[in-house]
Amino acid sequence: MSKRFRHVAIVGKPQSRGIRPILEEIAEFVASLGLDVSLEQETAESTGITNLPALSHAELGLQCDLAIVIGGDGTMLGFARQVARHGLPLVGINQGRLGFITDISADQYKEALASILAGDYEIEHRSLLEGAVIRDGEQIFSGVALNDVVVSRGATAAMVELRVDVGEEFVANMRADGVIVGTPTGSTAYALSAGGPILHPGIGGWVLLPIASHALSNRPIVLPDNGEVRLTIVAGRDASVNFDMQSLASLLHGDCITVRRSQHRAPFLHPRGWSYYATLRRKLRWNEGTN
Repeated sequence: MSKRFRHVAIVGKPQSRGIRPILEEIAEFVASLGLDVSLEQETAESTGITNLPALSHAELGLQCDLAIVIGGDGTMLGFARQVARHGLPLVGINQGRLGFITDISADQYKEALASILAGDYEIEHRSLLEGAVIRDGEQIFSGVALNDVVVSRGATAAMVELRVDVGEEFVANMRADGVIVGTPTGSTAYALSAGGPILHPGIGGWVLLPIASHALSNRPIVLPDNGEVRLTIVAGRDASVNFDMQSLASLLHGDCITVRRSQHRAPFLHPRGWSYYATLRRKLRWNEGTN
């Protein structure tokens, strides 16, 4: 059964010019419905809004029962990672370009938010990845990703060679500009531009694909998400790994990047009647040329 909310967090794109008016407008609208409102701390600091409580990510996760994120998908990705362990439901209001996961348009937020805040909404849970970089048996880096984990070649180097293992099985050595391990959410991001398939968010799987592979026979593959993927640096200088926006550069030969399903999921709330397929049609312009 859908729940009603009491305390709402407002999150904006950091350092975004001109975002203060829409943040204040949405905060005032939410407060007019009788809910408590707080700002994410970085949002408060970057906009100079001082008339609302400013809370850290940890405080928002503990005190709030809903977060409204205003910006683009990148803003949502960064915030969702930070609060994933709290299970905080998220609503996205799009001020970016594509808006696959910030799907409410800024000029139509009142009707959508009024229904959601009253408990009339649809909910979906998006899976996350977590993993680490292992060097000489020691973990030197860890991260969480809603979109993808990307291992890529250095800026000045030629392609990188990666050994790919899934569970206890060796899959292949791939020579390419890099390799992407993407969630269904990430399948419409970098993986899509690299030629990967779109995965419905309801699928318990990942897409693994090389970026500009040296061998044309290295194709994207959809994997179950109940095992561990290991990417080991075999050749190539200054390779890097990115867990969404968290990165580690200058990987060494023998470094192993492990990727597995996180125990946490990101809950996204949508207006009643929301459709993933309608989002694809709209964002990818599949309906162009139709009457």
